Amino acid sequence: MLHVIPLGGLGEIGLNAMVLACRGEMLLIDAGLMFPTAGMPGVDIIVPDFTHLKRNAAQFKGVLLTHGHEDHIGALPYLLGDVPVPIYGTRFTLALARNRLEELGVKADLREIEPRTPFPVGSVFKVEATRVTHTVPDAVGFIVRSPEGTVIHTGDFKLDPDPIDGLKTDLERWGEAGDEGVLCLLSDSTNSEHVEETGSERVVQTTFERLFHETKGRIVVAQFSSNLHRVRHLLDLCERTGRLVALQGRSMVRNVELAREMGYLDVPDSLFVHLDSVPKLAPHRVAVLTTGAQGEPRAGLTQLANGDGPVRLEPGDTVIVSARPIPGNERSVGALLDQLHWRGARIVYAQVEPGVHVSGHASRPQQRRVLELVRPRNFVPVHGEVRHLHRHLTTAREAGMTAEGLLLAHDGDVVTFEEGRGRFTGSVPSGRIMMERSGDGVVTPETLVERNRLAETGVVAAAVVLRRDTQALVAGPQLSGQGLNPDEQGVLSRVAQDARAFFEELNPLLRGDDALVREELVKAVKRAFKQHTSRRTLVVPLVVRV
Repeated sequence: MLHVIPLGGLGEIGLNAMVLACRGEMLLIDAGLMFPTAGMPGVDIIVPDFTHLKRNAAQFKGVLLTHGHEDHIGALPYLLGDVPVPIYGTRFTLALARNRLEELGVKADLREIEPRTPFPVGSVFKVEATRVTHTVPDAVGFIVRSPEGTVIHTGDFKLDPDPIDGLKTDLERWGEAGDEGVLCLLSDSTNSEHVEETGSERVVQTTFERLFHETKGRIVVAQFSSNLHRVRHLLDLCERTGRLVALQGRSMVRNVELAREMGYLDVPDSLFVHLDSVPKLAPHRVAVLTTGAQGEPRAGLTQLANGDGPVRLEPGDTVIVSARPIPGNERSVGALLDQLHWRGARIVYAQVEPGVHVSGHASRPQQRRVLELVRPRNFVPVHGEVRHLHRHLTTAREAGMTAEGLLLAHDGDVVTFEEGRGRFTGSVPSGRIMMERSGDGVVTPETLVERNRLAETGVVAAAVVLRRDTQALVAGPQLSGQGLNPDEQGVLSRVAQDARAFFEELNPLLRGDDALVREELVKAVKRAFKQHTSRRTLVVPLVVRV
């Protein structure tokens, strides 16, 4: 039997983590994170629940990395600290993973692989990487052979007829595997709702050529720092048009430096200037490559929109946002665009100039082409929200697959394959672990509820002073509010008076119990506060004895 067990990535964009298990051995394809939404105060990152792998550490033989995006490698440090297994990936993917691991002081056994060169993982699985076109160099999918049959995991891919680096998705190898027989296809569902062919990166190249030649002032380009194919073209374009380049954003600086060190970017040192130098240069002589195209609050583009840092946007500047909002980020990106417009610069983004961005993911017709080429006996759509997975299943049905081979899995499901057929046989622990990026603290769901409640209601600290001997009320309640509106702040003195009257009703014989006193103090303040404001607030009690 072969078990396919998603721990993340099926029902969300991010958290990609797929377990394959057979004959007492397991491997994991990707270990990704996702970033918090606005309703998660204090949460820096979200990682999958790896409990299943940790409980079965003796069976766990390795991790396969499809490519170097955070939603595929970002959770590695939080897994390897407990289960230090080998990590397999292409050269650039391992370089990005190494940076992430070293930041948190995690050592790992990193093993470089080459496309079309099979290698064993444990004694059960034989794996072969296949080149795919994506937005980052060295991206691959995997052909995984097991005693039960062959599984193809596409990774993130698209079918670009003329990619920037000349490396197309290896459809030939997938087709050969299809001729041999594929038990199950796991395929990227991100763009399953898009009915038009995903555009070539050459479209963006042509658009940038035009925008650069028609723009006389300063240019700012915001994009994913990991989209190094686009970065490479932008650097070449700046060199040809006589513009110096300033990099803004820690990940942009880090990724460009790494790509240059490894030979993926071949540009001279003289092309670059420090960000502090930008205001001193003639506008037509400089371009800024920055992070923050998703409206991240601390990223480079947000700093420019806020007027922070050495570069201040001015009329005559052109800002190109070379990305589309990730699902869930639409509101924050819209707010950022509004703020940029107030700065007086010309703002160019995909909704008004579609050619400034093309996706790195296959659209519906390209997904269907892969299904028809591979001809799998079973199909599990991966990498997408639930509606994306559903639509991808419909495409598979339109491509001729029968209903019994279409399997809609969710995080934690165990899909078992035996004698060529797949069925659901149970579940394993799964979910989202909310963390600080340092990994020192886990934010529980209960903590998150409390933090959101604080944001909604504010907090009132209430202190009382009692005599130790007689338990008499000496002073208080003394109230101090945070996060209250002006009207609520204005009634605190009356709330304190009423709360004192409520509290004095407590029998003095019971005031010797600090826990009981705190409980009654909270009740008294809440009761009085609600009478004056019709609202509830969080009350933090403090008991002082003299």
